[in-house]
Amino acid sequence: MPASPTILSLIIMATVPAAKAEAPARNQVQAVKIGTASPLSGPGAHQGKDIENGARMAIDDLNAKGIVIGGKKVKWVLQPEDDASDPKTGAAVAQKLVDAHVAGVVGHLNSGTTVPASKIYHDAGIPQISPATTTPQYTNQRFNTAFRVVASDQLVGKTLANYSVTTLKAKKIAVIDDRTAFGQGLADEFNRSVRAGKAAKIVSRQFTNDKA
Repeated sequence: MPASPTILSLIIMATVPAAKAEAPARNQVQAVKIGTASPLSGPGAHQGKDIENGARMAIDDLNAKGIVIGGKKVKWVLQPEDDASDPKTGAAVAQKLVDAHVAGVVGHLNSGTTVPASKIYHDAGIPQISPATTTPQYTNQRFNTAFRVVASDQLVGKTLANYSVTTLKAKKIAVIDDRTAFGQGLADEFNRSVRAGKAAKIVSRQFTNDKA
């Protein structure tokens, strides 16, 4: 995950309230924590580590700029946490980051961990930027602290359905998902789009689990 301008801008926005909370004191350095929450263990660890590394690159870029907010030079400090792709662990990690008084969070990876964690961040007034969550439920909650940088399942499912029917010329389609919030949600949107187009038929809908 590259250190994109979007994430850089949102991290800066997240730190402004924290930096302005104290009276200006020029030439002082204020440390501002940014949390990351992603799977750093288990099958999704390689993706989770990418999120941590991307946030670290963004923070290194910001620290190199020597940005001053409210009269103080800001030093961003990263606090990475492992949610293990588990909703309960994700909620615990979210509370840990709230208790650590982070100014913003980059994460989570999985839809199943992002949604329950988003309520905790919202209640604490902490901006959350998910680099990977696709479930529409995440932003349908209308939390003003929740931001996504990838398309939702509604758009992805529609695009995949259109490709399957118009490019692959599929007429009969079987759909299998892993019953995770991401897998089932995307499959549901794909099915809905295929049925709406009426050019192909879903002949089988099956599921397994994310460990199979």
